[in-house]
Amino acid sequence: MQLKPRDILMGVSVPLLWGMGIVVAKAALEHFPPILLMALRFSLTALVLVWFAKVPHGLLRKLFVAALIGSAIQYSLTFNGLRGLDASTFALVVQLEVPFLVLIGVLFLKERPGWRKWIGIAAAFLGIGIIYGEPSLQDAWFYLLLSTGGALAWAVGQACIRHWCKGVDGFTLIAWISVMAAPQLFAFSFVLEDNHLAAIQSAGWVVWGAVVYLGLLMTALGYGIWYSLVSRHPISLVGPFLLLLPVFSILGGMVFLEESLTAHTAVGGGIVIAGLAFIVMQDDKRSEAEVAEET
Repeated sequence: MQLKPRDILMGVSVPLLWGMGIVVAKAALEHFPPILLMALRFSLTALVLVWFAKVPHGLLRKLFVAALIGSAIQYSLTFNGLRGLDASTFALVVQLEVPFLVLIGVLFLKERPGWRKWIGIAAAFLGIGIIYGEPSLQDAWFYLLLSTGGALAWAVGQACIRHWCKGVDGFTLIAWISVMAAPQLFAFSFVLEDNHLAAIQSAGWVVWGAVVYLGLLMTALGYGIWYSLVSRHPISLVGPFLLLLPVFSILGGMVFLEESLTAHTAVGGGIVIAGLAFIVMQDDKRSEAEVAEET
């Protein structure tokens, strides 16, 4: 099966939207507290999508738990981590979501990844270890651990969705996950952050533009395109596009945030991306039934 030019354009647009979303969020964190920013993001996504998504009767309680773990807790951790890291470093660290998801599948869902995935997992953790050794990050361990913990929470949340929500279409999932996550994030923000009203009242159009980007372009449009692709093509064919996500974040950080790429980050990041390639690219000799089951 080959991708049409339109599908290739859609495939490239997803990591572009998501990767630049990290850059936009990094800039917006100069004004909004991290959890409040995520609460506003998911509120906007929910308000736009929920009217068009069917109610997943019988799954609302499970979606609440999945949203709590994979969205509310995850974004509270990761975007507090982003506050103390460059967008490029953050984009590479959160790629641990992929190997974490495979490991959780092995431990709790009785999945059996092939040898290529195990090599990819080892390479990803090796690359992250090299990034952690960057001298300029020696005072940023707390933010690195927050980002890593958020990646683990995302993987747990995704495993819950895979186990509980088989057969539910992606549009319904992103709409109702947003509905559940928004009030959870507002509650977290109310308990853990302050100066909410002042931040909202003093936000200019650029900051609100960042919220619109995160809620509509990064989340609603990005996931909409992604779910459209995976519904029509094998994940082995479209998954490799996601390897571009940290690349776009790194380029965006350098161009728009004046960040620089150190040798440690470049080498470690290259190993991480190579490891992810081993994980997301399927073996052509495997049957379509095996790939469909894993997807």
